[in-house]
Parts: sequence; structure tokens; C-alpha cells
Amino acid sequence: MATPRLSIIVPALDEEARIADTLSGLQPLRATGHEVIVVDGGSRDATREHARALADDVIVAPRGRARQMNHGAAQARHDVLVFVHADTTLPPRPDAAIAAALALGYHWGRFDVHLDGRSRLLPVVAQLMNVRSRLTGIATGDQAIFVEREAFAAAGGYPDIALMEDVALSARLRRLAGRCACLREHVITSGRRWDERGALRTIASMWTLRFDYRRGVDPAQLARRYYAQPPPALLIFAKDPQPGAVKTRLAAAVGDDRAAAIYRELVDRTLRTAMLARRAGIVGDVILCGTPRTDTPAFTRWHRDFGVALQPQGAGELGQRMRSALAAAIARGTPALLIGTDVPALDERYLAQAATALQCNDAVFGPAEDGGYVLVGLRRDIDAFSGVAWSGPLVMEQTRELLFGARAEWHELPTLWDVDRATDLERWERLRV
Repeated sequence: MATPRLSIIVPALDEEARIADTLSGLQPLRATGHEVIVVDGGSRDATREHARALADDVIVAPRGRARQMNHGAAQARHDVLVFVHADTTLPPRPDAAIAAALALGYHWGRFDVHLDGRSRLLPVVAQLMNVRSRLTGIATGDQAIFVEREAFAAAGGYPDIALMEDVALSARLRRLAGRCACLREHVITSGRRWDERGALRTIASMWTLRFDYRRGVDPAQLARRYYAQPPPALLIFAKDPQPGAVKTRLAAAVGDDRAAAIYRELVDRTLRTAMLARRAGIVGDVILCGTPRTDTPAFTRWHRDFGVALQPQGAGELGQRMRSALAAAIARGTPALLIGTDVPALDERYLAQAATALQCNDAVFGPAEDGGYVLVGLRRDIDAFSGVAWSGPLVMEQTRELLFGARAEWHELPTLWDVDRATDLERWERLRV
């Protein structure tokens, strides 16, 4: 029986303490013609340096296990892909076991798992994982999923979601490529998750997450719970709506008083959207950042009616104020999104897309039709605003150059439009009909 060549894909992020041990166990496979590809998600430790001598390729991809594994698959040279987590050890001769499964007509599969850790409940946990997988035909990443390249491509690869990507891929493969080959050979996976969080607590958490995933809860929200990550803070930049001080370009067509009234209506709409997003768990704290002051009647009403915190924008030009507000939120331990108040199409679904993108990127931006952007989100403090010519057509383009210079990974959402001129107002009024 011919043994197919394997492309073993190892996603990694800040795994310098474990990656060498994992890759050392794969050297006998490399010696017989199989390849090992490490896909790093932007580690800030020495993961890549430790991996280079022990892998055929070490590539960097956007952060997120699904994205990293898809990038590895795109680089793979062989016809059978094996996805191995950085804390997982394959059994002896996995190539022979996989070849035997393929010879029986399977197109994909996984191994049984053994969990290595301190808790005496880990053997029970592993047995339950293996039995559940046999009954459902669903594999998990801890079990080292293998799949023929053609079947993987037909399934569209791993879906780009923040959690449950292995469950989603298994469901697609089961539908398109048939039953899962549940091999009896054991991979050894670190039980650190159960040891650190408690075995019973982790079991309950995982079952709850799976139940919520099946009933349609956003994987980004599940990922925040799984990784104990807080949702991003939402910062809303607003001005005191005094006639002549807001929407000045629009005021040229409709007058100062009407422009100020429209501005107040837009702020109300934005705050309603923010409250919906907070109640849905998409965002955490909602902070209305005001200028020039926040002790005015308008800000007092917004605080009273919507329950938002008030915070002055501070001094400096727009970019300085934006960076300062975002950095302050990040320093409090949460990523942060920042929006304005004049984008009628920005709803809670758009905020959910931004929060999801921020799970796997340093930054997220919502471009605007006029060349600027309607949303910015940061997970770490990045200088993305210095020297930007605000209110011009090159704002997003100049910001991209700064992001490149900062070696940041970022995601751009669909382009939206804001209400600045009379034509924009007409567009909004048509939207409301």
C-alpha cells in the first residue's frame, strides 16, 4: 500500500515554550518525505526562530487559527493535509494510519486524543471527546484533523470564524466527503486548558459553547467567552450640537438650526445602535466622548436617556484625540472601537463585524465613500493617525501607509457613507422611507 505524502500544518501564536518539542516529534516524518509548515499568527516571542530549523516552511499569516491553517493549506505541496495544534504530538507512524483510512475509502478523519495534564479527570474528558466524535462524526482540532486536499478545497477550507472552525469544517466535510475516519491511534494534546481553568468548569463551559454555537450564537461572542476576553469598549466621538458648530457643510444648504437638529437626531440614532450592541454583548462599555465640553444640556440628556458614560475628548487635533481615547481604553484591558455619529447605515451588525475582526487583527477600519473612515478599532496602541490630512480624500490611504509602517495586521469592513452634504441628507431620508 503506497503511503501518501503529508503536509503537516501547525498554527502557532506565542508558543516558544512548546513549539520545538512539537516539531521535534515530526522530524522522522520529514526524513521520509513529508513536509511540516508552521503558520505563525504574529507571535511576539521567539516562536518563529525556534521553528525555522525544524520545519520546511515558516510563514506569517493574519492571526486566527482558521486563517492560519488556510494559509498553510495554500502553501502545502502534498495531497493530504494534517492540521496539528502547537501543543499536540502525533502518534508513531501517523502516515501509515492515514494511508490505511484512505485505502478504505475515507477522505478525511481524525485521531483519538489523550490529554496530558495534572487533573485526574483528563482521561475521562478524553474518552468523552472520542466517543462523542464517533457518534456525531464531528472532529475537533485537538484530534489532529486530516483531509485530502480536494475534499478540503470542496468544503471551502476552514470558515473564517473566531471559534468552532473545526466543528464547522467537520460538518461541511461530513456532508460533502462522507463519514469521518475515527482512528484509534492517539495524539497527545496538552491538558493545560483543563488544568488552568478546572476540569469540571472547562467541561461545562465547552458543552455550553457547543450548544450556543448550534443555536446560532455569533462565534465571536463564543470566542470572547472561551478565551475570557472582554468585548471591546465602544467610544463615540460627538460635538455639542450648537447651531453653527456642527455639520457646517450641510448647514450651507439647510441652515444652522436645521443642521444642528439633524445632528442631534443622528447622535440619538447612533446611541440607540450602541445600546442594542451592548445588550447583545457585542460591545462592552459605551463612552460618549464629547467636545468642547460634556456638561451641556445635550450631553446631560444623552447620559440620562441612554445610560452612556461621558468623557471629554481632550486636547489636540483629531488624530491625537482619537489615539488618546483608544489608548486609554486599551490600557484598561479591553480592545476598543471608535465611531462618529453621522453614519446612518452603521448598525449593530456592522459593530459585530468589527468586533469579530478585532479578535484576529491588530486593527479594524470601516472605510467611508469620501476617502475617510466611519469606524476604527484597535487591539493594541498603534500610531495610525500621525500626519493624516483630516477631512481630505486621502485619509484612509494615508492611514494604510501608517499601518504598514507599524507592521500591523488590520481588516477593512464594507465601505459606508456619512451625512455631510444635502445629497447625503436626501439619501438618508430615502433610507428611512
